Amino acid sequence: MEPRGRSRARGRARAGQPLTGPPGPRPGPPMAPGAVPPQQQAPGPQGPWARPAVPQQQAPQPQPPAHWVRPQMPTPAVSAGRGSRLGGGDAPEGAPVAEQVGGLHGAGEGALAQDRGRGGGNGGVRGRTIRHEIMHTRPPNFNKQGSSGTPIQLIANYFTLLQAGKWGLNQYRVDFNPDIDHTGRRKGMFRNLMQGVQGVTGYLFDGTVMYTPQRLNPDPLERVVETEAGEQVRITVRLVGDVAWGDHHYIQLFNIIIRKCLAFMQLQMVGRDYFDPNSKIAIPEYKLELWPGYYTSMRQHEQNILMNADVAFKVMRTDNVYDMLLECRSGNPRAEFQSKIIGSVVLTYYNNKTYRIDDVEFGITPESTFPMRDGTQISFIEYYRTKQNINIQVRSQPMLVSRSSQREIRAGMPETVLLVPELCKLTGLTDRQRENFQLMRAMADHTRIGPTKRMEKLNEFSMRMRRSPEALAEVRKWDLDLADRLVRFQGRVLPQETIVGGNNAKYPAGPQADWTRELRALPMFVAGQIPRFAVVCPVKLKGACQDFVQCLQKSARGMRWDIGAPRIFDINDDRSHSYLECIENLISKNNPSMIMCVVPNNSADRYSAIKKKCCVDRGVPTQVILAKNLTSKGVMSIATKVAIQLNCKVGGAPWTVMMPLTHLMIVGYDVCRDTVNKGKSFAAMVASMDKQMTRFFNSVAEHKMDEELSENFASFLLLACHKYKEIHGQFPDSYSTGF
Repeated sequence: MEPRGRSRARGRARAGQPLTGPPGPRPGPPMAPGAVPPQQQAPGPQGPWARPAVPQQQAPQPQPPAHWVRPQMPTPAVSAGRGSRLGGGDAPEGAPVAEQVGGLHGAGEGALAQDRGRGGGNGGVRGRTIRHEIMHTRPPNFNKQGSSGTPIQLIANYFTLLQAGKWGLNQYRVDFNPDIDHTGRRKGMFRNLMQGVQGVTGYLFDGTVMYTPQRLNPDPLERVVETEAGEQVRITVRLVGDVAWGDHHYIQLFNIIIRKCLAFMQLQMVGRDYFDPNSKIAIPEYKLELWPGYYTSMRQHEQNILMNADVAFKVMRTDNVYDMLLECRSGNPRAEFQSKIIGSVVLTYYNNKTYRIDDVEFGITPESTFPMRDGTQISFIEYYRTKQNINIQVRSQPMLVSRSSQREIRAGMPETVLLVPELCKLTGLTDRQRENFQLMRAMADHTRIGPTKRMEKLNEFSMRMRRSPEALAEVRKWDLDLADRLVRFQGRVLPQETIVGGNNAKYPAGPQADWTRELRALPMFVAGQIPRFAVVCPVKLKGACQDFVQCLQKSARGMRWDIGAPRIFDINDDRSHSYLECIENLISKNNPSMIMCVVPNNSADRYSAIKKKCCVDRGVPTQVILAKNLTSKGVMSIATKVAIQLNCKVGGAPWTVMMPLTHLMIVGYDVCRDTVNKGKSFAAMVASMDKQMTRFFNSVAEHKMDEELSENFASFLLLACHKYKEIHGQFPDSYSTGF
């Protein structure tokens, strides 16, 4: 199954936002239909944030004023909001700004316009009318399919997009005279116009440009439409041209159609994907729910457009952000709460939309006010009561801050969105939950699906779409259809590779591509050197650390590698500062070739601090190992894997394979987005420098967020080629690149 990853980034909100006066932050968007928050559990210990709950039949004892108390979650009666507006667009003109926060942008009609680049408005083709002919570099009658191996019939998690006859996409420019600035009004007026046009079954209109598989007759088409105010507006629809097959607008259009079908199938959009809350799987002992759903993506594959589909699960927690707030009982509960919530993703009960939390405003509460579009001030409490039928229980709770991305701002979202903690459900798992083996196993019982079961789920997805009259009609009004079976094709099982170790030792990779047993007993291909080996561990783990080091040396000797006896440096505690101070001292005095740090748990902050100190500041290879692995039952297997990693980090290579090509360079390239500095991204490339693929050249550079491939790739590759020539006296004959 094809894996998929995605990410989302936002900026950090500024502190000290004024409560009244000039326009400030807006509340979260209104509720989506059917979104009902669960009832809260009985109040428990509330720490420094609030006094203990008092039974109703007892009079409260004299106490200091209450700070925050646990609320009972409201049950809204009416809901309408961003999660349900698949078509996108603006809210009706005259609606308060706070209500317009709910418009979904980028997943509906407006999605095509956002990616047109320069000249995207007023017809879309302006500024990019020059269309070069496609250059074909593959020789005629060339077959790129291989022939070695044993043929085998395979099934992939793809559905073929079927076309009725010769299918094409036409692009039309739409003009309004007099001009209408409000996109929502333009869409509404155009919708009324198209209801009287014969022969057009499906179209997509973003406010300026329309796409449809049919041709309008006459061309240009002119109609006069009357507004609600009685104003006469002339709408002119003029053909711009055909959209070339393979243009990115095709893929965008097909993805929008499929996403509309998912909504018609009664699936709920959470974030960017669709899940089925009616089929949720409860894990009450851990206060978790699993929402099953689907990932879908249309792409061009060879001669056909295929829809990739896969089964997905959304981890939902039954507790909310206010529950987390009550659990913060340290000496500095505000700092503790900020460290837990900032960077996490929450889901609002009222519209099933996710937000990344960038800050907490302790100076703003639900009693604070913000300006509506008409200039009147309204409190968050009043807004949710009148607009959403939600009664906020805790008036003194701080507000969560989420800053919109530039794309969301362009789509009409406010720069800053303020959210009420008690109305936000926590999503995902904490580090502590991930360390809970029993919890992860309970989840895996539901989320780990074998190939046969996965095929059944995907076939059920296909049948569910076909049983939905609305979804089926949406696809077919575009003269399209989806195959009812997964893609079947012929693959090949390649012969086993021969693994080459040290002293030219050769052995097969095995039918399962697992040669750990052979590797454990034979010399490694290239053995690196660790003349000065240091180990840093808390003093309470020193005994277990010494025993593990002996296992490490024993496993290394089995692979004909002598790493020597390391020096162990113990520290009094497991704080990050203690590790960094010890590492700095031993680097300054002992100049180690390798540092192995033993840590009690997988704290991300501690791990990042160690890696930054050693890799960025001092340039020393490091290996971090969890304390629980020192005394594990499979300690020798763990020691063998650690020894192999140590060898690789000091320039060694455990094994290689026979490469039939000479002067081949394998290139890997990827982009990483900075989770702290939202506007930054970093590009990295590695390129092989020898035939055995054991030596590499690497380069890293910062680039702008919107440059996924970035201009760095060409310069990186040029540097790698010159380095290759410096080593071998010539440039590579061939390249293999992976992204």
